[in-house]
Amino acid sequence: MIGLMQRVTEARVTVAGEVVGAIGPGLLVLVGVEKADGQGQADRLLERLLGYRVFEDATGRMNRSLREVGGGLLLVPQFTLAADTRKGRRPSFDPAAPPEQGRCLFEYLLNQALAAHSPVASGRFGAHMQVALVNDGPVTFWLQT
Repeated sequence: MIGLMQRVTEARVTVAGEVVGAIGPGLLVLVGVEKADGQGQADRLLERLLGYRVFEDATGRMNRSLREVGGGLLLVPQFTLAADTRKGRRPSFDPAAPPEQGRCLFEYLLNQALAAHSPVASGRFGAHMQVALVNDGPVTFWLQT
């Protein structure tokens, strides 16, 4: 499972003109699911998202986690993260999980996040979404479990 994590001052997801998920300061995470992924990978990704130290402490060092600062978590499904781009000029989506597996694991990750943290918001699986964000730093990390 892949999480492209961005520290933001604000972020939102819009579908057909309607805001379906929004947060203030926190993390926007684009989530890609690969064929070999299961609940264990989702659990590990969530633990890393909540515990990864990307927020500044009193001395200005990235030393505080999302849990510690109480920031928002916006999860956005993005199957293109699982693309194989190593050759040619067109991505291969062979590594990506089939849609139903991807949906199930994204929903599992979202439900686990809702149970473990607040506030949590999300995009909509399978929808054409517009994602708006203000990246803070910029701070962006690629996490893979």
